[in-house]
Amino acid sequence: MPVLVTLFLYTKMKQILNHLFEHKTFSREQSKDILTAIAQGKYNNSQMAAFMTAYCMRSITVNELEGFRDAMLELCLPIDLETDQLIDLCGTGGDGKDTFNISTLASFVVAGAGYKVAKHGNYGVSSGCGSSNVMEFLGYKFTNDGDKLKTNVNDANICFLHAPLFHPAMKTVAPIRRELGVKTFFNMLGPLVNPAKPENQLVGVFNLELARVYAYLYQKSNTRYTILNALDGYDEVSLTCDFKTFSAEGERINSIEELGFEQLDPKQILGGSTVSESAGIFMTVLNGEATAAQNNVVLCNAALAIKTINPEKSFADSFYEAEEALISKKALRSFRTLVEN
Repeated sequence: MPVLVTLFLYTKMKQILNHLFEHKTFSREQSKDILTAIAQGKYNNSQMAAFMTAYCMRSITVNELEGFRDAMLELCLPIDLETDQLIDLCGTGGDGKDTFNISTLASFVVAGAGYKVAKHGNYGVSSGCGSSNVMEFLGYKFTNDGDKLKTNVNDANICFLHAPLFHPAMKTVAPIRRELGVKTFFNMLGPLVNPAKPENQLVGVFNLELARVYAYLYQKSNTRYTILNALDGYDEVSLTCDFKTFSAEGERINSIEELGFEQLDPKQILGGSTVSESAGIFMTVLNGEATAAQNNVVLCNAALAIKTINPEKSFADSFYEAEEALISKKALRSFRTLVEN
């Protein structure tokens, strides 16, 4: 890289960091340009680590999140699954709660209930076992082949979109994220940058402030959405406390007692300490051998996804639909079909 160009980029990153340290915000276009430059490897590792760390210490704005999303979608490998009414169940992660793979399991329940799912996932960064970790351990072979993914959706009602295969530009930041080991603004982007651009999304976020930013963003889209946050900080329905949802119908606090559930102890929904243990819990749920607590958490998240697709349905009806898919082993069948295809 020519010396003058290197000096310009170095100076610009200094300006960007100073901008952040002064608690100033970026426009949508500025944010898009910054992330594009990061993805293209135009800054060194120390500069990118400093940028990500600074963002851990401040709130993100709607304009910034939009700009980052625009850059990611522009740089990604798009995929057309040639089907309407896809849904993705994707959390931001970063809640530090170390639960088992609830949203991924709920995705198979939704697929087992007959809906088409495009699950966007990645390896764990701030948690020990992300959706990609468990899927890989259980024998799924990641692919970005469009025909293969369409076959998956047709045969299993679900495909798995391993983020690094669709966002190759992000390989520049992956090692830094792993070394930092904490949530960064890239956690916030995961649900927004599904390359299949599903028409429906159930999005879990780790705090209410971010939930509201997401709500502003989704209000401007054509996506049918439910954004959720458990009031004690989970990025999913945890049944450890009440949870808040944001949708086109407005925002509301959902009482777990009114929904007919008892409050869980956080220990009841912990994941494994290794990928192997997490995969064991995963298969225990699909095989119908899980605890009532594990089942109910998965089914509540699946029910919210079904209700997102069908807003006219009650939560209870959506829950029974999800429950039937799990008990009848249709969810297990979707999983096996996907892995064996």
